Amino acid sequence: MKLAILFADGCEEIEGLTVVDLARRADIEIDGISIKEETEIRGSHGIIFQADTCMSRAAWEDYDGVILPGGLPGTTNLGADERVIKLVQDFASAGKLVAAICAAPSVLAKAGILSGKKATSNPGFADKMGDCDYLTDKVVRDGNIITSRAMGTAFAFGLAIVAYVRGEETARGLGEDVLYK
Repeated sequence: MKLAILFADGCEEIEGLTVVDLARRADIEIDGISIKEETEIRGSHGIIFQADTCMSRAAWEDYDGVILPGGLPGTTNLGADERVIKLVQDFASAGKLVAAICAAPSVLAKAGILSGKKATSNPGFADKMGDCDYLTDKVVRDGNIITSRAMGTAFAFGLAIVAYVRGEETARGLGEDVLYK
């Protein structure tokens, strides 16, 4: 299974890079994909890092899941990009993994894929979650959709993605290896 994580300027660095790190430790192929035409990303706290490729150059048919980190204005940038909205809709309708953390689940709501689904987000974005069944768990999985709350839940979110792809035993073992309790 190959995953894509979408990076926009202003994303929350920990929410994105923790997922990439945990996925790669679990031998899950994951590409960081910039929604801009360049691969340099400036996170919400001024940390500059490099995505693997750009959205316009990605071979989307090769991906089995898409992940959206939160942060501001990263979430605003993701939600304003119609390519992101369409990609989320296409992946959800195909039964592929769609995951988002912090403010970014609001982008899933904007895309119309959370209606009637269990989901969570940063508490400050609860009013932007549409008609989902809103929960306050650290991580919420409803079928192929995984949502999480904030930077403090990034590890749990990353391990939930590992569990989705590689199984609970692999996620539990990885959590133990990195001393996550």
